[in-house]
Amino acid sequence: MYEAYYGLTSKPFQLNPDPRFYYSSKPHRRARSYLVYGVMRGEGFIVITGEVGAGKTTIVRDLLDSLENGSVVAAHLVSTQLGAEDALKLVCAAFGVPVRGTGKADMLMALEAFFITQTTQGKRCLLIVDEAQNLQPLAVEELRMLSNFQFGEQALLQTFLVGQPEFRTILQGPGMLQLRQRVTARCHLGPLDEEDTRAYIEHRLKCAGAVDKPVFEPAVFAGIFQHSGGIPRRINTLCDRLLLQGYLSEAPTLTLDALNEVVAEMHAESAVPAPEHAPTDDRWAHLPKAGEGAEPRPSLVDGIGPEDLDLDPGVVDGIGEELTRVTAEQLSTRLLRMERSVLRQERVSLEILGALRKIVAATRKSRNNGSN
Repeated sequence: MYEAYYGLTSKPFQLNPDPRFYYSSKPHRRARSYLVYGVMRGEGFIVITGEVGAGKTTIVRDLLDSLENGSVVAAHLVSTQLGAEDALKLVCAAFGVPVRGTGKADMLMALEAFFITQTTQGKRCLLIVDEAQNLQPLAVEELRMLSNFQFGEQALLQTFLVGQPEFRTILQGPGMLQLRQRVTARCHLGPLDEEDTRAYIEHRLKCAGAVDKPVFEPAVFAGIFQHSGGIPRRINTLCDRLLLQGYLSEAPTLTLDALNEVVAEMHAESAVPAPEHAPTDDRWAHLPKAGEGAEPRPSLVDGIGPEDLDLDPGVVDGIGEELTRVTAEQLSTRLLRMERSVLRQERVSLEILGALRKIVAATRKSRNNGSN
């Protein structure tokens, strides 16, 4: 919407990963070096972790684009809470491998035959598993077993495991020892610093064809870094809204006041309104309130100790980790969904507002011309 006003050829701050806008920041250069080293090994697992929106997918795509054309057969798998067989089915589908039967053995034989065919043609097979923190232990074990496929002394499959920071903790679990032994390289993608944040913004604007405008006041870059924490996706969201605000205000220069206004609007949009108080019903006023005048009800687990349940401590720890991880994943997914929904609604509202302003301006101009 604002591209024409600022003389841009494309949207510089879109949320979807785009290798064309890849910026080689200090943390990205370090992470990419580890990835290149791992790819050169041609075997095992490469682990990439980072916050949501840190640029993990972008750096993987940039690396794949840099490889020799046709030398790598890559398949991308977005992980969910999958069991072992479902994981194998998705791997087959990702590589486009037809399976005659429905059993696990049929899928393994089909995958092995496909990998061998690609290897004899001078190609390498690479599996990219996104959201790896969602993998169930049995699915992880199946992926590890796939890494055992060999043709002579050459590994038939290499796997990238891309996940959020909690995946690093998951990897240290007692059941992940064999997988850890297969990891040839790992890297964690941290946030940008203030200097890289400014360079990142200027780089994306240049890639989108910016020449003379938009102009960012120097203080705006520091403000964006402060409010985004140096996470690229958050930077994109702020800059996109700021450019839209500048377009609607017809401002070629973007100021700190405009940024603060955008931040305040986004906070207001994401705030959860307080629930209205339920009307008081005097009919129940004579009853004691919770914790007043009544003995506490015993818990269903009072008096029951671990020795009574006869549970394996390892099983208990595993269940606890799984519950903690599921809660964090659900919260992260819900917040991301809310953020995207709010952003879409805001864009539609601002587009309507811009259109109405143009209609009003055109009406006034027509009225003035008629009176003359």
